[in-house]
Amino acid sequence: MLKVVNRLKPASKTLVFAACLAAAGACTPIFKNHGYVPPAEDLAEIKVGVDTRESVEETIGAPSSSGVVRDSGFYYVRSRVRHYGPKRPEVVSRELVAISFDSRGVVRNIERFGLEDGNVITLDRRITESTIQSQGFLRQVLGNIGNFNPANIPGASN
Repeated sequence: MLKVVNRLKPASKTLVFAACLAAAGACTPIFKNHGYVPPAEDLAEIKVGVDTRESVEETIGAPSSSGVVRDSGFYYVRSRVRHYGPKRPEVVSRELVAISFDSRGVVRNIERFGLEDGNVITLDRRITESTIQSQGFLRQVLGNIGNFNPANIPGASN
């Protein structure tokens, strides 16, 4: 192997070295961070039973999302995703801070969850079946010629 490398011209050696370097760089994982979770020091400033929605937003900022049922809580979510070459992206870590409020808007509870606390939910892709899959566009247009009824046009008077 070394004899083959020694016979190459200096420009070819540089090109082979650059190709090897590019191949090694393509195998390096790329990490992407999404979202925001307040640090523990900021969460320690929030007092359960004392602080309100407004004081929580002042202390740690606006949430990533909030509860849909009468603004039941604030949710701060942070995810770290690893992209590694041609493989599917993988969630390496996920952290969620949930701050719940009572009916008066006062902090009721502060909880912290990690990726290990969650459940994997598979999304079900439901597809509506269609009866026109085997028909082309022209056949669909020509097939409707005899089915036209002027009385079904909106705004038409009898």
